[in-house]
Amino acid sequence: MKSLVLQLGVLLVSCIFPATSKVASCKFPAIFNFGDSNSDTGGLAAAFDTVKPPYGETFFQTPAGRYSDGRLIIDFIADSYGLPLLSPYLDSLSINFSHGANFATAASTLVDQNSSLFQGGYSPFFLQVQTRQFSQFVSRSQIVAKRGDFFRSLMPKEDYFNESLYTIDIGQNDLTAGLFPGKSLEEFLPQTLAEFADGVRASYEKGARYFWVHKTGPLGCLAYALLRRNLSNAGELDPAGCSAFYNNASRRYNEGLNETVGVLRKELPHAVITYVDVFAAKYALFLEPAKYGFEDPLMVCCGYGGGKYNFDYDVRCGNTAKRNGGTVLLGKSCRRPSEKVVWDGTHYTEAANKVVFKLISTGDFSYPHRSFNAACKKSGRKMVLSGDV
Repeated sequence: MKSLVLQLGVLLVSCIFPATSKVASCKFPAIFNFGDSNSDTGGLAAAFDTVKPPYGETFFQTPAGRYSDGRLIIDFIADSYGLPLLSPYLDSLSINFSHGANFATAASTLVDQNSSLFQGGYSPFFLQVQTRQFSQFVSRSQIVAKRGDFFRSLMPKEDYFNESLYTIDIGQNDLTAGLFPGKSLEEFLPQTLAEFADGVRASYEKGARYFWVHKTGPLGCLAYALLRRNLSNAGELDPAGCSAFYNNASRRYNEGLNETVGVLRKELPHAVITYVDVFAAKYALFLEPAKYGFEDPLMVCCGYGGGKYNFDYDVRCGNTAKRNGGTVLLGKSCRRPSEKVVWDGTHYTEAANKVVFKLISTGDFSYPHRSFNAACKKSGRKMVLSGDV
């Protein structure tokens, strides 16, 4: 009798509190992305200038608007949900936005830097501009959809704006814009974090509920920062051979970002915000490269000049020169990009992006601990649907 009662009790509990493994995975119908070159799938190239070979050589076999030899983390995220790769919002020749849109552009910042892109400055599409574009997209896409079946097939459904995943990967350029000229973090960090918060609020007001926010990566492990450290003798190298000064600055920015996300969680009750430690995932590739199938992690794959980092500020990946009446490619790709972490001194190879994606997709690098399949759920609760508190 006791055994029967116990079995009935277990059955009752399992009905009221089903096993976590049986809870449905999140099925996002679309993704909307905001960011810089780490997630730009062709926005800057469509607006200003095409990306040149050998960019894109590994996966696309041709430049595809991405600042890598292949796919980016955002591409792997989309693929993991069974969605097509995101079309850049600014590209008028790839206008299928039924599965989302990408507002990221290379050289973008959180704070308007008020400097010309063509004079070594930053993208005019800083985060506030990106969220304004999104705001217009929400209303205008539905106007376009009403024109008929063909147009409707290219636009997201109205409900998607509440049900989609919103990814944010930006901040690296704000650090370089502040630190490279010699500013202290105290001079620009508060405004930078305020702009991030405003960007989340703006998208939330237009229906965004599920956010996947990336920390900025280890700036001090990239050749364009390492070379600047050498020129200015700015601090020591850390155990991975990276600039301790620039990596500590990245960590401080991330600490502030974490605090800002905490405030937003309280302020926006319907939001589910996952904070992802991309810094730790990327840094692991530099600290233990062999573990992940890489070698010489600080050496640039597509660069020029050889030396310790194979990087030259004046000759970048894809740059050419006139020699003997012809055109010669100076910034060449290495023989085995799949064994390199850094692609062009500023960005990562497809191989590195793929490993980082695998690391963060498990939830082991997320706060709260939440995998991609649970990005629509609040910690310790059932799946949160649009409108749930």
